[in-house]
Amino acid sequence: MPTLAFPKETLVGEKRSALLPSNVKAYKLLGASVIIETGLGKGIHITDEEYQQAGAEVINSREVLLTQADVVLSIHKLPKEELSLITNKVVISFLDPFNNAEYVEQLCQHNVTSFSMEMIPRSTRCQKMDALSSQASLAGYVMVVKGIAELNSVLPMMMTAAGTIKPAKVFVIGAGVAGLQAIATAKRLGAAVTAFDTRSVVAEQVQSLGAKFLDIDLGETGQTAQGYAQALTPEQMQIQQQEQAKCIADSDIVITTAQLFGRKPPVLINKETVSLMKPGSVIVDMAAENGGNVEGSVAGETVVVNGVTLVGTGNWSNDVAKNATQMYGNNVFNLVSEFWQKSEDEQDTKFIIDLEDDIQANAVITHQGFISNDMIKNHLQKGQA
Repeated sequence: MPTLAFPKETLVGEKRSALLPSNVKAYKLLGASVIIETGLGKGIHITDEEYQQAGAEVINSREVLLTQADVVLSIHKLPKEELSLITNKVVISFLDPFNNAEYVEQLCQHNVTSFSMEMIPRSTRCQKMDALSSQASLAGYVMVVKGIAELNSVLPMMMTAAGTIKPAKVFVIGAGVAGLQAIATAKRLGAAVTAFDTRSVVAEQVQSLGAKFLDIDLGETGQTAQGYAQALTPEQMQIQQQEQAKCIADSDIVITTAQLFGRKPPVLINKETVSLMKPGSVIVDMAAENGGNVEGSVAGETVVVNGVTLVGTGNWSNDVAKNATQMYGNNVFNLVSEFWQKSEDEQDTKFIIDLEDDIQANAVITHQGFISNDMIKNHLQKGQA
């Protein structure tokens, strides 16, 4: 019976985890043994007793937990100093492999088979395990809430005896999963919403949510096979910045969600454009922690520049940790169950590694001491050249 281990997250302030008691019951039905580190659910007010009642064993020692595991499941990657405890084992988490060459190398040194949740393909088969999308959807909601909290006015139109209040104007740049959720949330709260994306194919989705699509002619753009926006040329970036500047200056809240898969996010709003905004306006920069879409935003902080509040606090889904844990817990369970196999007599079970499968060919980064993912291998080799 394979043992699945769920350690507490070590990132300061992290409230999410990779497991709910309901997931424990589902894993047990598969035939797995589930062990958790004590305090796993503390951030969302779930006690160790609730996990125990669902069938999990609670372990006080993190070292013992990792040593006993066959598969380790978490949100963030394990600290480097703990990798020696999971030699020859499987780990499933967000890994950010494009930007962590040294960490990937250490996974190889310890013969760890590593699954990167960022690398789950965006296909119909994989929707149920696409944690990047589930967390991004929650992030879109949270960013609107953050913007409202910093704004000194209300979002909806209000017609009162004391006068009429016009609806706030919200501009969303990037209409991927996070952007579409931000648009929908802002519209439900009564704002006048405009959105822009380099992929003109998403205009219909934006309009179906009741928002206006800002049409900027950038020439040939498009998207990748995975549905991500293609990087723009410097000339296209300049056109975008110029054309959207008027809309930004006229907005009360601007939300930027432009992130390029495996690359540094583009700077969409420069300091000159920020200076055009009304004092009291707000920009929420989803990409602040990775370099930022907005010149002047600071990773992990909220700052004020020329009277404009720039929110770059990041880890957005952590602000709705209960739902984020629910969604992520289901994502990783669906991944595990997809490759869970019972013996013919159903007396034995195991988690199968199959690099010929389309999901694992993309999601597995290291296996048997080598980088098995060709995209990551080529990217890291270029970085060393």
